[in-house]
Amino acid sequence: MIAKLPEPTETLKKYAEEEVRKQSIAYFQGDTLAAEVWMSKYALKDSKGHYYERSPDDMHRRLAREFARIEAKYPLPLLEDEIYELLRNFKYIIPQGSPMSGIGNNFQHVSLSNCFVVGVEQDADSYGAVLNLDEELVQLMKRRGGVGLDLSHIRPEGSTVNNSALTATGIVPFMHRFSNSTREVAQGGRRGALMLTLAAKHPEAISFAKAKGDTTAVTGANISLKLDDEFMQAVEEDAEYQQQFPVNSPSPTVKRSIRAMDIWQEITEGAWKSAEPGVIFWDTIIRESLPDRYADEGFGTVSTNPCGEIPLCPYDSCRLMAINLTGYVKEPFQQNAHFDFDLFKQHVRIALRLMDDLVDLELEKIDKIIGKIDSDPEPESYKQVERTLWLKIKEKCEKGRRTGLGITGLGDMLANLGIKYGSSASIIMAEKVQSTLVTEAYRSSVNLAKERGAFPIYDAEKETDQPFLSRIEAIDPELVEEMRVQGRRNISMLTIAPTGSTSLLAQTTSGIEPVFRLYYSRRKKVNAKPDNDKPYFVDDNGDYYEEFAIFHHGFKRWLEAQGFQPDEIETLKANDLKQLVEKSPYAGASSEQIDWSDKVTLQSVLQKWVDHSISITVNLPEETPQDMISEIYLEAWRQGCKGITVYREGSRAGILVSEQKKEKHDFVETNPPKRPAELEAAVLQFKNNEENWVAVVGLYHNKPYEIFTGRAEDSFSILSKVKKGKVIKSKGQNGKNRYDFQYQDKDGYKVTIEGLSRTFNKEYWNYAKLISGVLRHGMPIKYVVEMVEDLFLDGQTLNTWRNGVKRALLQFIPDGTVPTNNACPQCKQASMVYQESCLQCSQCGYSKCG
Repeated sequence: MIAKLPEPTETLKKYAEEEVRKQSIAYFQGDTLAAEVWMSKYALKDSKGHYYERSPDDMHRRLAREFARIEAKYPLPLLEDEIYELLRNFKYIIPQGSPMSGIGNNFQHVSLSNCFVVGVEQDADSYGAVLNLDEELVQLMKRRGGVGLDLSHIRPEGSTVNNSALTATGIVPFMHRFSNSTREVAQGGRRGALMLTLAAKHPEAISFAKAKGDTTAVTGANISLKLDDEFMQAVEEDAEYQQQFPVNSPSPTVKRSIRAMDIWQEITEGAWKSAEPGVIFWDTIIRESLPDRYADEGFGTVSTNPCGEIPLCPYDSCRLMAINLTGYVKEPFQQNAHFDFDLFKQHVRIALRLMDDLVDLELEKIDKIIGKIDSDPEPESYKQVERTLWLKIKEKCEKGRRTGLGITGLGDMLANLGIKYGSSASIIMAEKVQSTLVTEAYRSSVNLAKERGAFPIYDAEKETDQPFLSRIEAIDPELVEEMRVQGRRNISMLTIAPTGSTSLLAQTTSGIEPVFRLYYSRRKKVNAKPDNDKPYFVDDNGDYYEEFAIFHHGFKRWLEAQGFQPDEIETLKANDLKQLVEKSPYAGASSEQIDWSDKVTLQSVLQKWVDHSISITVNLPEETPQDMISEIYLEAWRQGCKGITVYREGSRAGILVSEQKKEKHDFVETNPPKRPAELEAAVLQFKNNEENWVAVVGLYHNKPYEIFTGRAEDSFSILSKVKKGKVIKSKGQNGKNRYDFQYQDKDGYKVTIEGLSRTFNKEYWNYAKLISGVLRHGMPIKYVVEMVEDLFLDGQTLNTWRNGVKRALLQFIPDGTVPTNNACPQCKQASMVYQESCLQCSQCGYSKCG
């Protein structure tokens, strides 16, 4: 009998946070970033933050148990231990995001789908229809889903409407509405993710493309234009292009002719400046889409999920799972390194089977969500939209049984085989792997149709001469013939999705991206010259800093394969590392070194064997001209890509104000305002590594004027329970300044804590004085935060004194974020990078796309 995960009302063993942290760090062999990401995103927790898993090993047991429970419903079931071995250590099969956190999780009523698309019927654009969409996207995001929706059904600005406004406001106000709704939805520390799309044929395509020109606008959504072949050909020929509304009507009420290059200029300029709007080659998507052969059944594609890798019809959803390609390289980094295709084929078939089990698990979750809605003590009228929404999603889930099986770790796999990413050999190898995955996944779906039944609306006649199936037929005609007889279990099943967080856990490159960076240099201040062989740095004040590097795991494994011991690797100097990189299979293969044409070619070759789409980013140097963006987009369309994202280095960091002339200012000395004897103060808690610390921020006219920090376990222990008070300055017996903290307890008595500086670690006290000095002289907080970011204090962890102080100061910036576009909204560090068409944080693992 398969064990069932206990309901929340049953007894589950709780684990202390420090025990979970210790076990997780040990599991990831000292990788604190991976441990923190797992703990925050995927460990089983209740609403009060109590942990019920100590490490990912417990999580993998939970997942295996639930998959085995579903398997037991069908013939020849896989056993729990078999499934566990495939999940264990993230080596082979990795459920992503929502499935990993939600499977077997009875503490939350959440969906297992990573992404959804919502829409309207019959191109309705009334306020009622729009407000219904707004509520639907919020309801989905609170269940942990990313959402896509298309705006092409909304009337362009100035169109006649039958209400008191007389004319329509157009799409831009609704872009703001949906964006704001997304920003308001919190999901356990995870913000909602939204994709807004618009057809180029819509008369407001230029307004849509320009909507994010102001970096403070539409910040809660990604935006992409759906470009048809007619538009792309008009761009190539610099010809006129016909726009209309409704966009798909044979008798439009609004028609206009526009030079295609006018729209194209806005698209490429926006992408050059801020990586948006993205582009989706819409006719390619529809032409290649198997679900669109069932458009009469409601499966006509209208938009994509937030990162663009899953085009969907309204109210369909998709669950994601990735196969870790590095697990199939035998004898990595050796002369006889090879890819085990036999094992890979076997695991692909099982992975697709587990993906079909995941559809059943999702249907169970949907029933629980509907049950929760029904039991809520709200009036029926309040619950109607949400209940109807989930019934629509359930119907599409049952009728199509769509899955999203993909790959990750391609960059490391190639390096393990001694193949340079971007080379001709890498493209040949990548295509061989992906085409093998296609045939085995479709073979598995056909076998499942025999055992479990085909998806309910399967019709071989509708799929006649379908381009994607024709390519499969060319390499495996018997498979396609059997499919025509037996059907298949899933309407569509493959993707290449972002794997940012999960690749951190698997300690590999992400998706089909190259390695982002092989190592990071870090400095940590020490009290004296290190008495070991580690490199060190001496600053102008004579202070010593120990230097060390944080390595990409694959590169570290290559170093070990060359005979380097772990302790020896940590002592390598920068010059030695540079020479070793040039000797390694990663040489010339990091994201900033890959030629854009090689990346487009790789994407187009793999796209032939992916029935959904691909999430990938072309990274470009800062000096890239705008016309290069145009060339990349055109080439991607010509080569058959379904969409593409480019990111020019630095394009998210304030370049949108570059058109304004910068005023020159002479240097002006300033005098700080005289400090009153008493200052109002705010008290904030933070983590310094594993210690609880407290920050006291003295406020002058409600702005930070000084800062004190200390360990909560010392004399600051009382302050860990206080939120505000006063900092009182006086002279001590030695004539030096002293600072006391005073607050009023719950009984109205004044309590004074003497000598805020007495318990300070000397190093942190000096830095706090530096920060207080620049605050008193009026430096804007955003620049103080940037200064703190540059302090060489601690390693690559989220919970550090530096980050704690930054968070304390960020409380006093109105929107709580560093006002630079590449700052992470979670850890507040300016470390967001574009990978897989998605903003991700290289410091804490946050991903805008989940």
